[in-house]
Amino acid sequence: MSDIACRNLCKTFHQGEEVITALDHVSLDMAEGSFACLSGPSGSGKTTLLNALGGLDTPDSGEITVGDQRLDQLSRGELADLRLNHIGFVFQAYNLIPVLSAQENIEFIMQVQGVPAQQRRKLVADILAEVGLAGMEGRRPAEMSGGQQQQLAIGRALVTRPKLLILDEPTEGIQPNIIQRIGEVLSQLCKEQGMTILIVEQYLDFVKEFCDRFVLMNRGRVVATDEIGELREELIEEFLHV
Repeated sequence: MSDIACRNLCKTFHQGEEVITALDHVSLDMAEGSFACLSGPSGSGKTTLLNALGGLDTPDSGEITVGDQRLDQLSRGELADLRLNHIGFVFQAYNLIPVLSAQENIEFIMQVQGVPAQQRRKLVADILAEVGLAGMEGRRPAEMSGGQQQQLAIGRALVTRPKLLILDEPTEGIQPNIIQRIGEVLSQLCKEQGMTILIVEQYLDFVKEFCDRFVLMNRGRVVATDEIGELREELIEEFLHV
């Protein structure tokens, strides 16, 4: 599995008699090991695109290729297997299991994958340390701050070392030192393991230090794809925060 590509994705939703175009012939290419920031105003289609690329939602038309697999040609079971083993998600709503501890939330994915118990415990300890939650193995989500819950959600997404990692504003509410650590971990995974990352992120310092590409959406279309070193000042001023 390597490059990620989509071609002419279209997606509409109906609200009563109104037709809302979420994706309007969107095309995007991401090379293996790339780290791209996705930005745009509210309602621009960012979340719809993330869901389509991750196999969570089906576009009305167009093609999505993850490595050598066409998502639109996979069965439900094949899509579920792809998400379990090759695609990681970090959602704004965290989607943690409230009755499980931090350790159990991360371990749950590995249990589904059939990872042996001893190996699971070692991996959980390593992941929690990576995202700044060492020593919090026994805490449930309700016993953690919003930022800590987001850190846990990131750790859960990382545990399978997915080929494609999708993150929807993951640094919101997290302390600056932890944001820096998470950025370093993600960057290392891109470089050393070829993980491809697409992140919705608004903070300029994070984007400039860790991302290699800025993708801007507006009204369901990709309207800019700047390399970070050539990021235009008007895009910084309008869409990114210092």
